[in-house]
Amino acid sequence: MTAPDTASQRAAELREQLHHHAHLYYVLDAPELPDAEYDKLFQELQALEAAHPELLTPDSPTQRVIGQVLDGFTPVVHAVPMLSIRTETDTEDTGAISFDERVRKQLELGEGDAAVEYSAELKFDGLAINLRYEQGLLVQAATRGDGETGEDVSQNIRSIGQIPLRLKGVSAPVLEIRGEVYMRRDDFDQLNERQRELGEKTFVNPRNTAAGAVRQLDPEQARKKPLSFYAYGLGEIQGWDVPETHSGLLDAMLAMGLPVCEHRVVARGAAGLVEFHRRVAQLRDSLPFDIDGVVYKVNSRALQQRLGFVTREPRWAVAHKYPAQEQLTRLNGIEIQVGRTGKLTPVAKLEPVFVGGTTVSNATLHNVFELRRKGVRIGDQVIVRRAGDVIPEVVGVVKSARAAYVPNFRMPRACPVCGSATEREKGGMDYRCSGGLSCPAQVKQAMLHFAGRRAMDIEGLGDKLVDQLVDGGVVTSLPGLYKLGVARLAALERMAEKSAQNIVDALDKSKSTTLGRFLFALGIRQVGETTAKDLARHFGSLDALMDASQEQLLQVKDVGPIVAHSIHTFFAQPHNREAVEQLRAAGVHWPEGEGAAAAQGPQPLMGKTLVLTGTFPTLSRDEAKDLIEAAGGKVSGSVSKKTHYVIAGAEAGSKLDKAQELGVTVLDEQGLRELLAAG
Repeated sequence: MTAPDTASQRAAELREQLHHHAHLYYVLDAPELPDAEYDKLFQELQALEAAHPELLTPDSPTQRVIGQVLDGFTPVVHAVPMLSIRTETDTEDTGAISFDERVRKQLELGEGDAAVEYSAELKFDGLAINLRYEQGLLVQAATRGDGETGEDVSQNIRSIGQIPLRLKGVSAPVLEIRGEVYMRRDDFDQLNERQRELGEKTFVNPRNTAAGAVRQLDPEQARKKPLSFYAYGLGEIQGWDVPETHSGLLDAMLAMGLPVCEHRVVARGAAGLVEFHRRVAQLRDSLPFDIDGVVYKVNSRALQQRLGFVTREPRWAVAHKYPAQEQLTRLNGIEIQVGRTGKLTPVAKLEPVFVGGTTVSNATLHNVFELRRKGVRIGDQVIVRRAGDVIPEVVGVVKSARAAYVPNFRMPRACPVCGSATEREKGGMDYRCSGGLSCPAQVKQAMLHFAGRRAMDIEGLGDKLVDQLVDGGVVTSLPGLYKLGVARLAALERMAEKSAQNIVDALDKSKSTTLGRFLFALGIRQVGETTAKDLARHFGSLDALMDASQEQLLQVKDVGPIVAHSIHTFFAQPHNREAVEQLRAAGVHWPEGEGAAAAQGPQPLMGKTLVLTGTFPTLSRDEAKDLIEAAGGKVSGSVSKKTHYVIAGAEAGSKLDKAQELGVTVLDEQGLRELLAAG
């Protein structure tokens, strides 16, 4: 057996060699060692660690492949919020010129002053990640989330070979690196090829596939999806001297062993930005990964601090997008898609075409009037654009390619799903199914909306389960959800008895709600969360609302003719009323007179704006928001001079700092309760 001292020395040598060769392979794309030789070194280290468990270190290359299947992700509150940057929608040269002009104006620079120096980079189409290193060792990886709170995805991120488990030459107590996890196009194509060979479903695009892999609860499944990473920024820093320029920071990160994209320059003035934007546009299709624009950042950190932020976006940075990419393809047919609210949307069935970074076979035609305006007919050669790099749409037609006369497409008079009559509102453009909650096409989305966090909050009732329930004929209406039992749910594919019990418990818990939440959950067109609460406060009871005339509805705050008509029409449908009564019969309830009490009772926060930050001892954010709104107050997402109170809990973020800076009154949960009791 190897002596302990010799084993320790050999393990250290192997770790160093493996880190070195992994960096050459994953980051520099310049491997010096055949895969088989790397595997031999890796297996030798594994054997040493198995024989001498005390030699196992957190940064050992063998630790990239460990991990247990998780029940869920742990929330991570970002010490420094992960803010978004402004998007410049002007895709021409003038977009770059406008940004430079804004910067110069804010820095009070005249025509005779020197050009501003910028760091120009690519805008990757991936998922933002925060890597937390302590004493140079990777201890946590978290998603951006809402910017304030993300999810701990450490075990999946550790499997990405490009991300060092230990930074070179860094011993700072805390150094958070921010960057983008993405999937290369060639890796994406190979992954889909493997899926086809296995007879499994293929993935839509690299971005969504990368995001799904990062948020995969089973690390073994995540590891099967090849991910890459580029570093581009910082989060929390303790004990590390930040370079004076952003370009210097990128150089420093490269020296630490982090991957930094080579397509970056230091540009001077608007002319330098324009040149970079044009050059990358020419490179875009040949890049091995998807981008949706470039990013400009004022290079000097000192100038960045002078410029500061506006509405949580830095004044010193901007994302300059490219025009949506367009391709020609054939329109094979037009199908009608029925949405949650019954809207009928014509969908183009296309000859598959690669556009905007993904293969597109369906594209929206919006509505029949837009379809007529563009002169689109079945069999045409059409121009497809992935609008905003997200939603594919048909933007035009090559009429000269039309071989023969083809009649105009007509919207169906009956819903293609349930057979109910379709109708178009006077002056409107959209046709809708009148089937309401009885239409199967609307039931799926109606259920998902009904179960939403701000609606009935039925945890576990997601897309896959709703598909199983509706497609299998198990549930055909909203009231049917409350008839589900453990045995029926457990009989579904991939449904364990414990999971079934959890869903039944969540359904039972959801029966106790508020009138405002219930109204929002019904999915009445034009009725959002705020309007639902206003209706509850005004009428005080569901029966009074259901029997209200359009004139009575118009007396509600912010309810106009269109909203009033939508509400009145909804409750005039017998099948909708029946569904509501069945839900009440199933036990869905709320405090009697809840709305009237809120409207007539004291409202100590009337006219006041409050901001919530951090975690509270007994209240969730949603519960706190409900209490504030019931007391007449408004909850805002950002702190300003118009904010009356900031309610701060544990691990409060930058909102607390902003409040203290502006002199806004800061209270804890108890202080909020005292405000509420003041009336």
